[in-house]
Amino acid sequence: MKVLIVDDEDMIRNVLKEYVEFEGNEAYEAADGMEAVRMCREGDFDVILMDVMMPRLDGFSAVKEIKKFKDIPVIMLSARGEEYDKLFGFEIGVDDYVTKPFSPKEVMARINVVTKRRKQKEETGDIVTFEGLTVDFAGRNVFVDGDKVDLTPKEYEILFYFIKNKGIALSREKLLYDVWGFDFYGDDRTVDTHIKMLRANLKQYRKFIVTLRGVGYKFEV
Repeated sequence: MKVLIVDDEDMIRNVLKEYVEFEGNEAYEAADGMEAVRMCREGDFDVILMDVMMPRLDGFSAVKEIKKFKDIPVIMLSARGEEYDKLFGFEIGVDDYVTKPFSPKEVMARINVVTKRRKQKEETGDIVTFEGLTVDFAGRNVFVDGDKVDLTPKEYEILFYFIKNKGIALSREKLLYDVWGFDFYGDDRTVDTHIKMLRANLKQYRKFIVTLRGVGYKFEV
């Protein structure tokens, strides 16, 4: 497991790094939010330990920036324990919150809980991956080679419907009925237009949406 430790205090980073590595994991360090964002753009991590109060870029701002392009579990580390801070953290996608001073053993226990929860989501199908395309159904997030892709609500619905019906030939009429609804007064061109936009956002993984001439489409891996 690769853990990114983000804190402007050397002592805290060193202590956490020691415990992370003691349990057989890889530890990486960043001294502020800007460095953490850069490291997440350049590499992948299984979990982030993120301090709140840091120079240049605070932890909350760093989390919001990282969540724009990668879905990495985050545990916030803070000397402040106000309820407002915790609620704000959860709203922006933080998975857990530890108030300083803390026990390194407690932090490691929380890391294990958060990563286990993520693994369970993947195993139950809440998160699926096809090569470099990752789809988080619960969070309605889509990632292409680690970069978060902004889809319209209808593009999300089409992609999720395709994945849930992977390998099944879907006519345009069925897509209109199931995705748009029985009372939608549109035609086949509506489906084709939205799928064209969806394919453009999926980039090289547009290949998974296969056109079936005279029939419709199929999501095929």
